Amino acid sequence: MRWALAALSLSMLLSSLGTSIANVGLPTLARAFAASFQEVQWVVLAYLLAITTLIVSVGRLGDLLGRRRLLLAGILLFTTASVLCGLAPTLWLLVAARTAQGLGAAVMMALTLAFVGETVPKERTGRAMGLLGTMSAIGTAFGPSLGGVLIAGLGWRAIFLVNVPLGLATLFLARRHLPADRARPAGDRPGFDQLGTLLLALTLGAYALAMTIGRGRYGPLNLALLLGAVVGLGLFLLAETRAASPLIRLAMFRDRRLSASLAMSSLVSTVLMATLVVGPFYLARGLGLEAAMVGVVLSVGPLVAALTGVPAGRIADRFGAQRMTVAGLAGIATGSIALALLPAPLGIAGYVIPIVIITAGYGLFQTANNTAVMAGVSADRRGVVSGLLNLSRNLGLITGASVMGAVFALAAATTDLTTASPGAVATGMRVTFGVGAALIVAALALALASRGQTPDRD
Repeated sequence: MRWALAALSLSMLLSSLGTSIANVGLPTLARAFAASFQEVQWVVLAYLLAITTLIVSVGRLGDLLGRRRLLLAGILLFTTASVLCGLAPTLWLLVAARTAQGLGAAVMMALTLAFVGETVPKERTGRAMGLLGTMSAIGTAFGPSLGGVLIAGLGWRAIFLVNVPLGLATLFLARRHLPADRARPAGDRPGFDQLGTLLLALTLGAYALAMTIGRGRYGPLNLALLLGAVVGLGLFLLAETRAASPLIRLAMFRDRRLSASLAMSSLVSTVLMATLVVGPFYLARGLGLEAAMVGVVLSVGPLVAALTGVPAGRIADRFGAQRMTVAGLAGIATGSIALALLPAPLGIAGYVIPIVIITAGYGLFQTANNTAVMAGVSADRRGVVSGLLNLSRNLGLITGASVMGAVFALAAATTDLTTASPGAVATGMRVTFGVGAALIVAALALALASRGQTPDRD
């Protein structure tokens, strides 16, 4: 079990590292390829779009074809694409390789949670989920600093090539220690919903682009993409009602506990993204900190998330996942309210203490929520439900970057946050986290309403 968990942990670490480590390289890539920021940001967007659009589909594919087989293929694809990223001679070949890398990451993210039920005793599920949450937080927290060191010492290609030895180690451990796929009798395998997969990918892609293009400023293209996403969702739901073997069984959402868990995950991720959107501006403009100090303060949140994952898992196993889901939400709400009411004279401590509370609450919530959902899923649906959990988190992060950023700018009454007055930035921060607190209260209401419901994951 220990080595199987090591393989799953490395899979989670690699997929999160793939997002965070590339962000720090964008200025260097712009110079290396003589490209604009709008062009090089596709190095990050291509990866995120591939994960967002395909994570549910690859989870379902794992349920059908065998999770071990597909996870090995995903790790191999991620590792090979990392080599291609590091060797790419042009920007657009780099973007294409990043898309392939994102597909591999989608497989890894979707199937690591699904494998917990096959490799860990039920009474230790929370600890395993906490460990995976810790590895995800470590990848997010240390990606920028690792990327900066690699670029300074070896150049931008190293931020992609560093994945290769880690990927090979992950592939070796997964191949050697993960349980073999169960053989299915011939003719007993359901078909794969190709139409549903295509419609869902197009719908999610349209929504993700609508939320990211323009960076919080909405124009005709954003509205057209949102309209396309609404139409696509309608077509997808219609296709699922008619499919012989649907990608997502719509009856699953009659389970109020599952529906509430997915909605809570999106709401919490939306608020968590506000800390990354608002934090740098508040620390730099509101408190007047130098760039190096801003970086130090911003690292506190991910560090707390990394440290709380495993203890949160133990707590969830001991006191119950549903109860700890509520406790985690209460922590996030408390921190958000504190930031919304923050008096300016408290300075750095007045910002850091609520952030510690928010991120510790997030670590507890995510571990407990994932444990509560995955513990009640039948073996043949673990991949697709794991994909839905990851999708809800990704959609929350994408929505949070756009919507909470727009709320921040609107509340600060400025179109250029880099030149806004300290008072305007402080007002924007308080209003943004006031909105965030309201979203978490809504999530708390969902958690309390769904307690005691009997799972129905047919």
